[in-house]
Amino acid sequence: MEARGESFLRQRQVLLFFVFVCGFLAGFESRRYSVAEEKERGFLIANLAKDLGLTVEELVARGAQIVSKGNKQHFQLSHHTGDLLLKEKMDREELCGPTESCILHFQVLLQNPFQLITQEIQIIDVNDHAPVFFENEMELKIPENSPPGTVIPLEYAEDLDVGKNSLQNYTIVPNSHFHVLMCSRKDGRKYPELVLDRALDREELPEFSLTLIALDGGSPPRSGTAQIHILVLDINDNAPEFAQSLYEVQILENIPINSVIVTVSASDLDTGSFGAISYSFFHASEEILKTFRLNPITGDMQLVKYLNFEAINNYEVDIEAKDGGGLSGKSTVIIQVVDVNDNPPELTLSSVNSAIPENSVETVVAIFSVSDLDSGDNGRVMCSIQNNLPFVLKPSLENFYTLESEGTLDRETEYNITITVTDLGTPRLKTEHSITILVSDVNDNAPAFSQTSYTLLVRENNSPALHIGSVSATDRDSGTNAQIAYSLLPTQDPHLPLASLVSINADNGQLFALRALDFEALQAFEFRVGATDQGSPALSSQALVRVVVLDDNDNSPFVLYPMQNASAPCTELVPRAAEQGYLVTKVVAVDGDSGQNAWLSYQLLKATEPGLFGVWAHNGEVRTSRLLSERDAARHRLVVLVKDNGEPPLSASVTLHVLLVDGFSQPYLPLPEVAPERAQGDSLTVYLVIALASVSSLFLFSVLVFVVVRLCRRRRAAPLGVFSVPEGHLPGHLVDVSGTGTLSQSYQYEVCLAGDSGSGEFKFLKPIFPNLLVEHAGREVKENSPCRNSFVFS
Repeated sequence: MEARGESFLRQRQVLLFFVFVCGFLAGFESRRYSVAEEKERGFLIANLAKDLGLTVEELVARGAQIVSKGNKQHFQLSHHTGDLLLKEKMDREELCGPTESCILHFQVLLQNPFQLITQEIQIIDVNDHAPVFFENEMELKIPENSPPGTVIPLEYAEDLDVGKNSLQNYTIVPNSHFHVLMCSRKDGRKYPELVLDRALDREELPEFSLTLIALDGGSPPRSGTAQIHILVLDINDNAPEFAQSLYEVQILENIPINSVIVTVSASDLDTGSFGAISYSFFHASEEILKTFRLNPITGDMQLVKYLNFEAINNYEVDIEAKDGGGLSGKSTVIIQVVDVNDNPPELTLSSVNSAIPENSVETVVAIFSVSDLDSGDNGRVMCSIQNNLPFVLKPSLENFYTLESEGTLDRETEYNITITVTDLGTPRLKTEHSITILVSDVNDNAPAFSQTSYTLLVRENNSPALHIGSVSATDRDSGTNAQIAYSLLPTQDPHLPLASLVSINADNGQLFALRALDFEALQAFEFRVGATDQGSPALSSQALVRVVVLDDNDNSPFVLYPMQNASAPCTELVPRAAEQGYLVTKVVAVDGDSGQNAWLSYQLLKATEPGLFGVWAHNGEVRTSRLLSERDAARHRLVVLVKDNGEPPLSASVTLHVLLVDGFSQPYLPLPEVAPERAQGDSLTVYLVIALASVSSLFLFSVLVFVVVRLCRRRRAAPLGVFSVPEGHLPGHLVDVSGTGTLSQSYQYEVCLAGDSGSGEFKFLKPIFPNLLVEHAGREVKENSPCRNSFVFS
């Protein structure tokens, strides 16, 4: 008994190892989706179940959920459709700021079995912000001795959008003295510079007013404007110069407010008002103006708002030094923010299995992820639990951990587990989270099918290994007790070769046709499918599956009469005195298909003399279309086309030979070229006598056959093939060809079933002349006859 327990424990350990390996490999599969910002809550991003290759039922059964870093969830998973939806309206500028590529990461967690799939969603920017100047009016002072080509920096506009929706160009209202040149900084910002095209003359024109327009690249484009007022100054030939063109400083993110970060210094060789320097921010964004303050007299830059390394870790600030004469110099201050350990670790609990079986070994109790907004050692974390519990923490991937049972659990004990997450910063910060685990009973729920019976439709002549449908069952248990294996149950019909007809995928219940099905051989069959869980003892349930084979138009019409493979062609005799509509013969055909695929129509394809004969489209009767005359040829050849109503339609043709005679009883003889009038009268009398004797003999023979057949029919029953006749009313252009109620005269044909019974192949023996009504009956066939069973078809 102990050996069996140890063997079972090793099997469970091996199974768990493969589950974790599969989950680890699945974690590297990544798919990127995209969604435009400002979409409303509930917006459909994609069908996550389809992209993962799972059905909605499998997604629910495996406990799928969306996991994101932090406690704020932007997306949600619909368990009814498997769709990935927006949980809230998103603003790309709020989420990613000036970063052009805005990508949010999340994980799809499949709990049973455990699998983690990392996905990405790119937030696409829309043109919802227009360029905005920080100052709607700018005043510029330009010395009158400035040469053409002088460049004057202007305040730039800021557009919160990115990419093509961001600021793209600057223009000014046409002016004869200036034009605007657009430049770009290293960080990608575009700013305008005013270029002097013509020398200024203060005495001629002391000031200018221009309109500066900033355009973005959206569709439609948005714009912002600012007014530029230019004052032409007297000569000031020395501009301020900074002691350093670039200042670089590093500060801790927890530096106190009002601390002086850096002091900039500039000098001007001029005296008086032209040498008085004032400092100001140049091209400063709104964020810089909210974070720093610059003393215009001393050049001290102070902090006015707490820094956050996790939000912004560096600043680039341009400072302008301007003298009283309007000349200016520029310097850049780069501020590097140094991270400090000011964020405690975060623990996000993804799944908790609060009730586990008491005989569980290494069962996943909880799944959680840890994160820390800090960087370096400040962002590295470690997890731990109490040492006196039968549980163990195991790291997975991407900061995910699993809490698993280890050893024997006591069902009467309630386990309180405290998970402690500690970072490696200085000082160390930690976060604790407590969960309660209850031990439950073992496997007590049998799998339940979503339907008690399934009806699957498959068209005949299908390709082998065709997926024809699926069955689905769920189990209310968890873990291995909920893992279901599907199987085909033995059929009660010994003649149904189920193993060669269908197969089932034991993992997902998908059914496949193993070979091509034939509607004419097998129209429908039933079998049962079992679903068994992996519990001990295993529980199972059954469902009935009925497969209905749909007919396909794969059988061409088969002509029973007249036979085309006879040694001598059959010739129909028509008296020249026949009235219009005289019945010459009837073409009899059948079709092995069913339904509308077996509805037949007839048409005259070729004729020696068009217009003399016609074929009824509904029953195949060949009749004269007009009165016959002496000028009509004696011999005629007709080709009749028989076509079914399938899609596409199939057809067969039959050739008829018609001989026009002066009297119906006149035998078929070659017409003499020259015949005396008296000889014709004598021959006609002979022919009439022969015909009368033949008809009388045939009638007596038919009566004798009828009596013999009736007697033999009582003693043995011969298996006959059955022709499929469509039920219900026929379309307007098709009627039943069974011969009931459609002919003015009755025609009967003796046919036989050749080969093995059930082969469906009929052979025509001989026709029985019109107006001879014989009841359907079997006829004994001699041993040397090619037919085993024969019957009369009318």
